[in-house]
Amino acid sequence: MKKQREILKTLNIDKTWTLFLDRDGVINRKIDGDYVRNWQQFEFLPKVLEALEILNNIFGKIIIVTNQRGIGRGLMTEKDLLDIHSNVLNILSDKKIKIDKIYYCPHDYEKEDCICRKPKIGMALQAKKDFPDIDFKKSIMVGDSISDIEFGNNASMISILIDESNSDIKSLYEFAILIKNKT
Repeated sequence: MKKQREILKTLNIDKTWTLFLDRDGVINRKIDGDYVRNWQQFEFLPKVLEALEILNNIFGKIIIVTNQRGIGRGLMTEKDLLDIHSNVLNILSDKKIKIDKIYYCPHDYEKEDCICRKPKIGMALQAKKDFPDIDFKKSIMVGDSISDIEFGNNASMISILIDESNSDIKSLYEFAILIKNKT
């Protein structure tokens, strides 16, 4: 398999492309063995704001897709999640960074009729419904877990794993610099 950096070098990314991002572990710190349940627990990862500024100037759309199982498990409410997302969007907006939409799956694993929990592609299909010009073949999914990568692959996107220990791309900022230097 080609290293991810080599794949990125072959792409001609412009404003017709869409970037899908996972949230926890890509944009903000994950809490080991728990969930980010409220705004006070939310912490942007280092250089994420700079990365999003760069990516905002390259991609036509940026969409966040996030599994939020803590809701399904009763550990937080949908209102808690919407409060977190509202604060994130306000901070980004103040920095002139546009996120087109945040999609989330509130379900636990056991919800049999769920079509939105990654790696299922319900959130991608909803994004395509809301933004008909999205072309999955001109989309990149950046995540930090196997389910993120499978989600991207299942929707025919290019999937990029960022991981400090097991990937050739360590952070969203490193991904942004690679894309910027390519365009």
